[in-house]
Amino acid sequence: MENLPRLLLIDDEDRFRETLAKRLTETGYKVSEAASGMEALDLLSTNKFDVAILDIRMPGLSGIETLAEIRAKHLSVEVIMLTGHGDVSSAVEGMRLGAFDYLMKPCEYEYLVVKIQEAYKIKKDRDERLHRAEEKALLDKLQKRWV
Repeated sequence: MENLPRLLLIDDEDRFRETLAKRLTETGYKVSEAASGMEALDLLSTNKFDVAILDIRMPGLSGIETLAEIRAKHLSVEVIMLTGHGDVSSAVEGMRLGAFDYLMKPCEYEYLVVKIQEAYKIKKDRDERLHRAEEKALLDKLQKRWV
């Protein structure tokens, strides 16, 4: 796979997080891990990520609260929510808050990879549109100076 996104995997279940991170790394992704919402927000403040994979149910800062913070401060990061509790209402709330999608644990690895790539495409397209808009605004500003 080419053009692989930088991933942030956020889950308080160590075994699940470490196993998934290992599989994603073996597939070629660059993966960072966070065991809590607060740890994830700290990593996001100092590193660039394209896609976050976020567990909904975590102690401390919940997945929903973490998602709200990500959407408020890190708009360019797409978020895929995971839930292992059949908690569809929280997943729907996550979608309302701007999550790209949600998946039920356990999910097929190949399906997760497809979702990661779809989220990354959305992020790249949005970033490209933003870049073009910024260039246009700069050109407009320069043209006004010379007129």
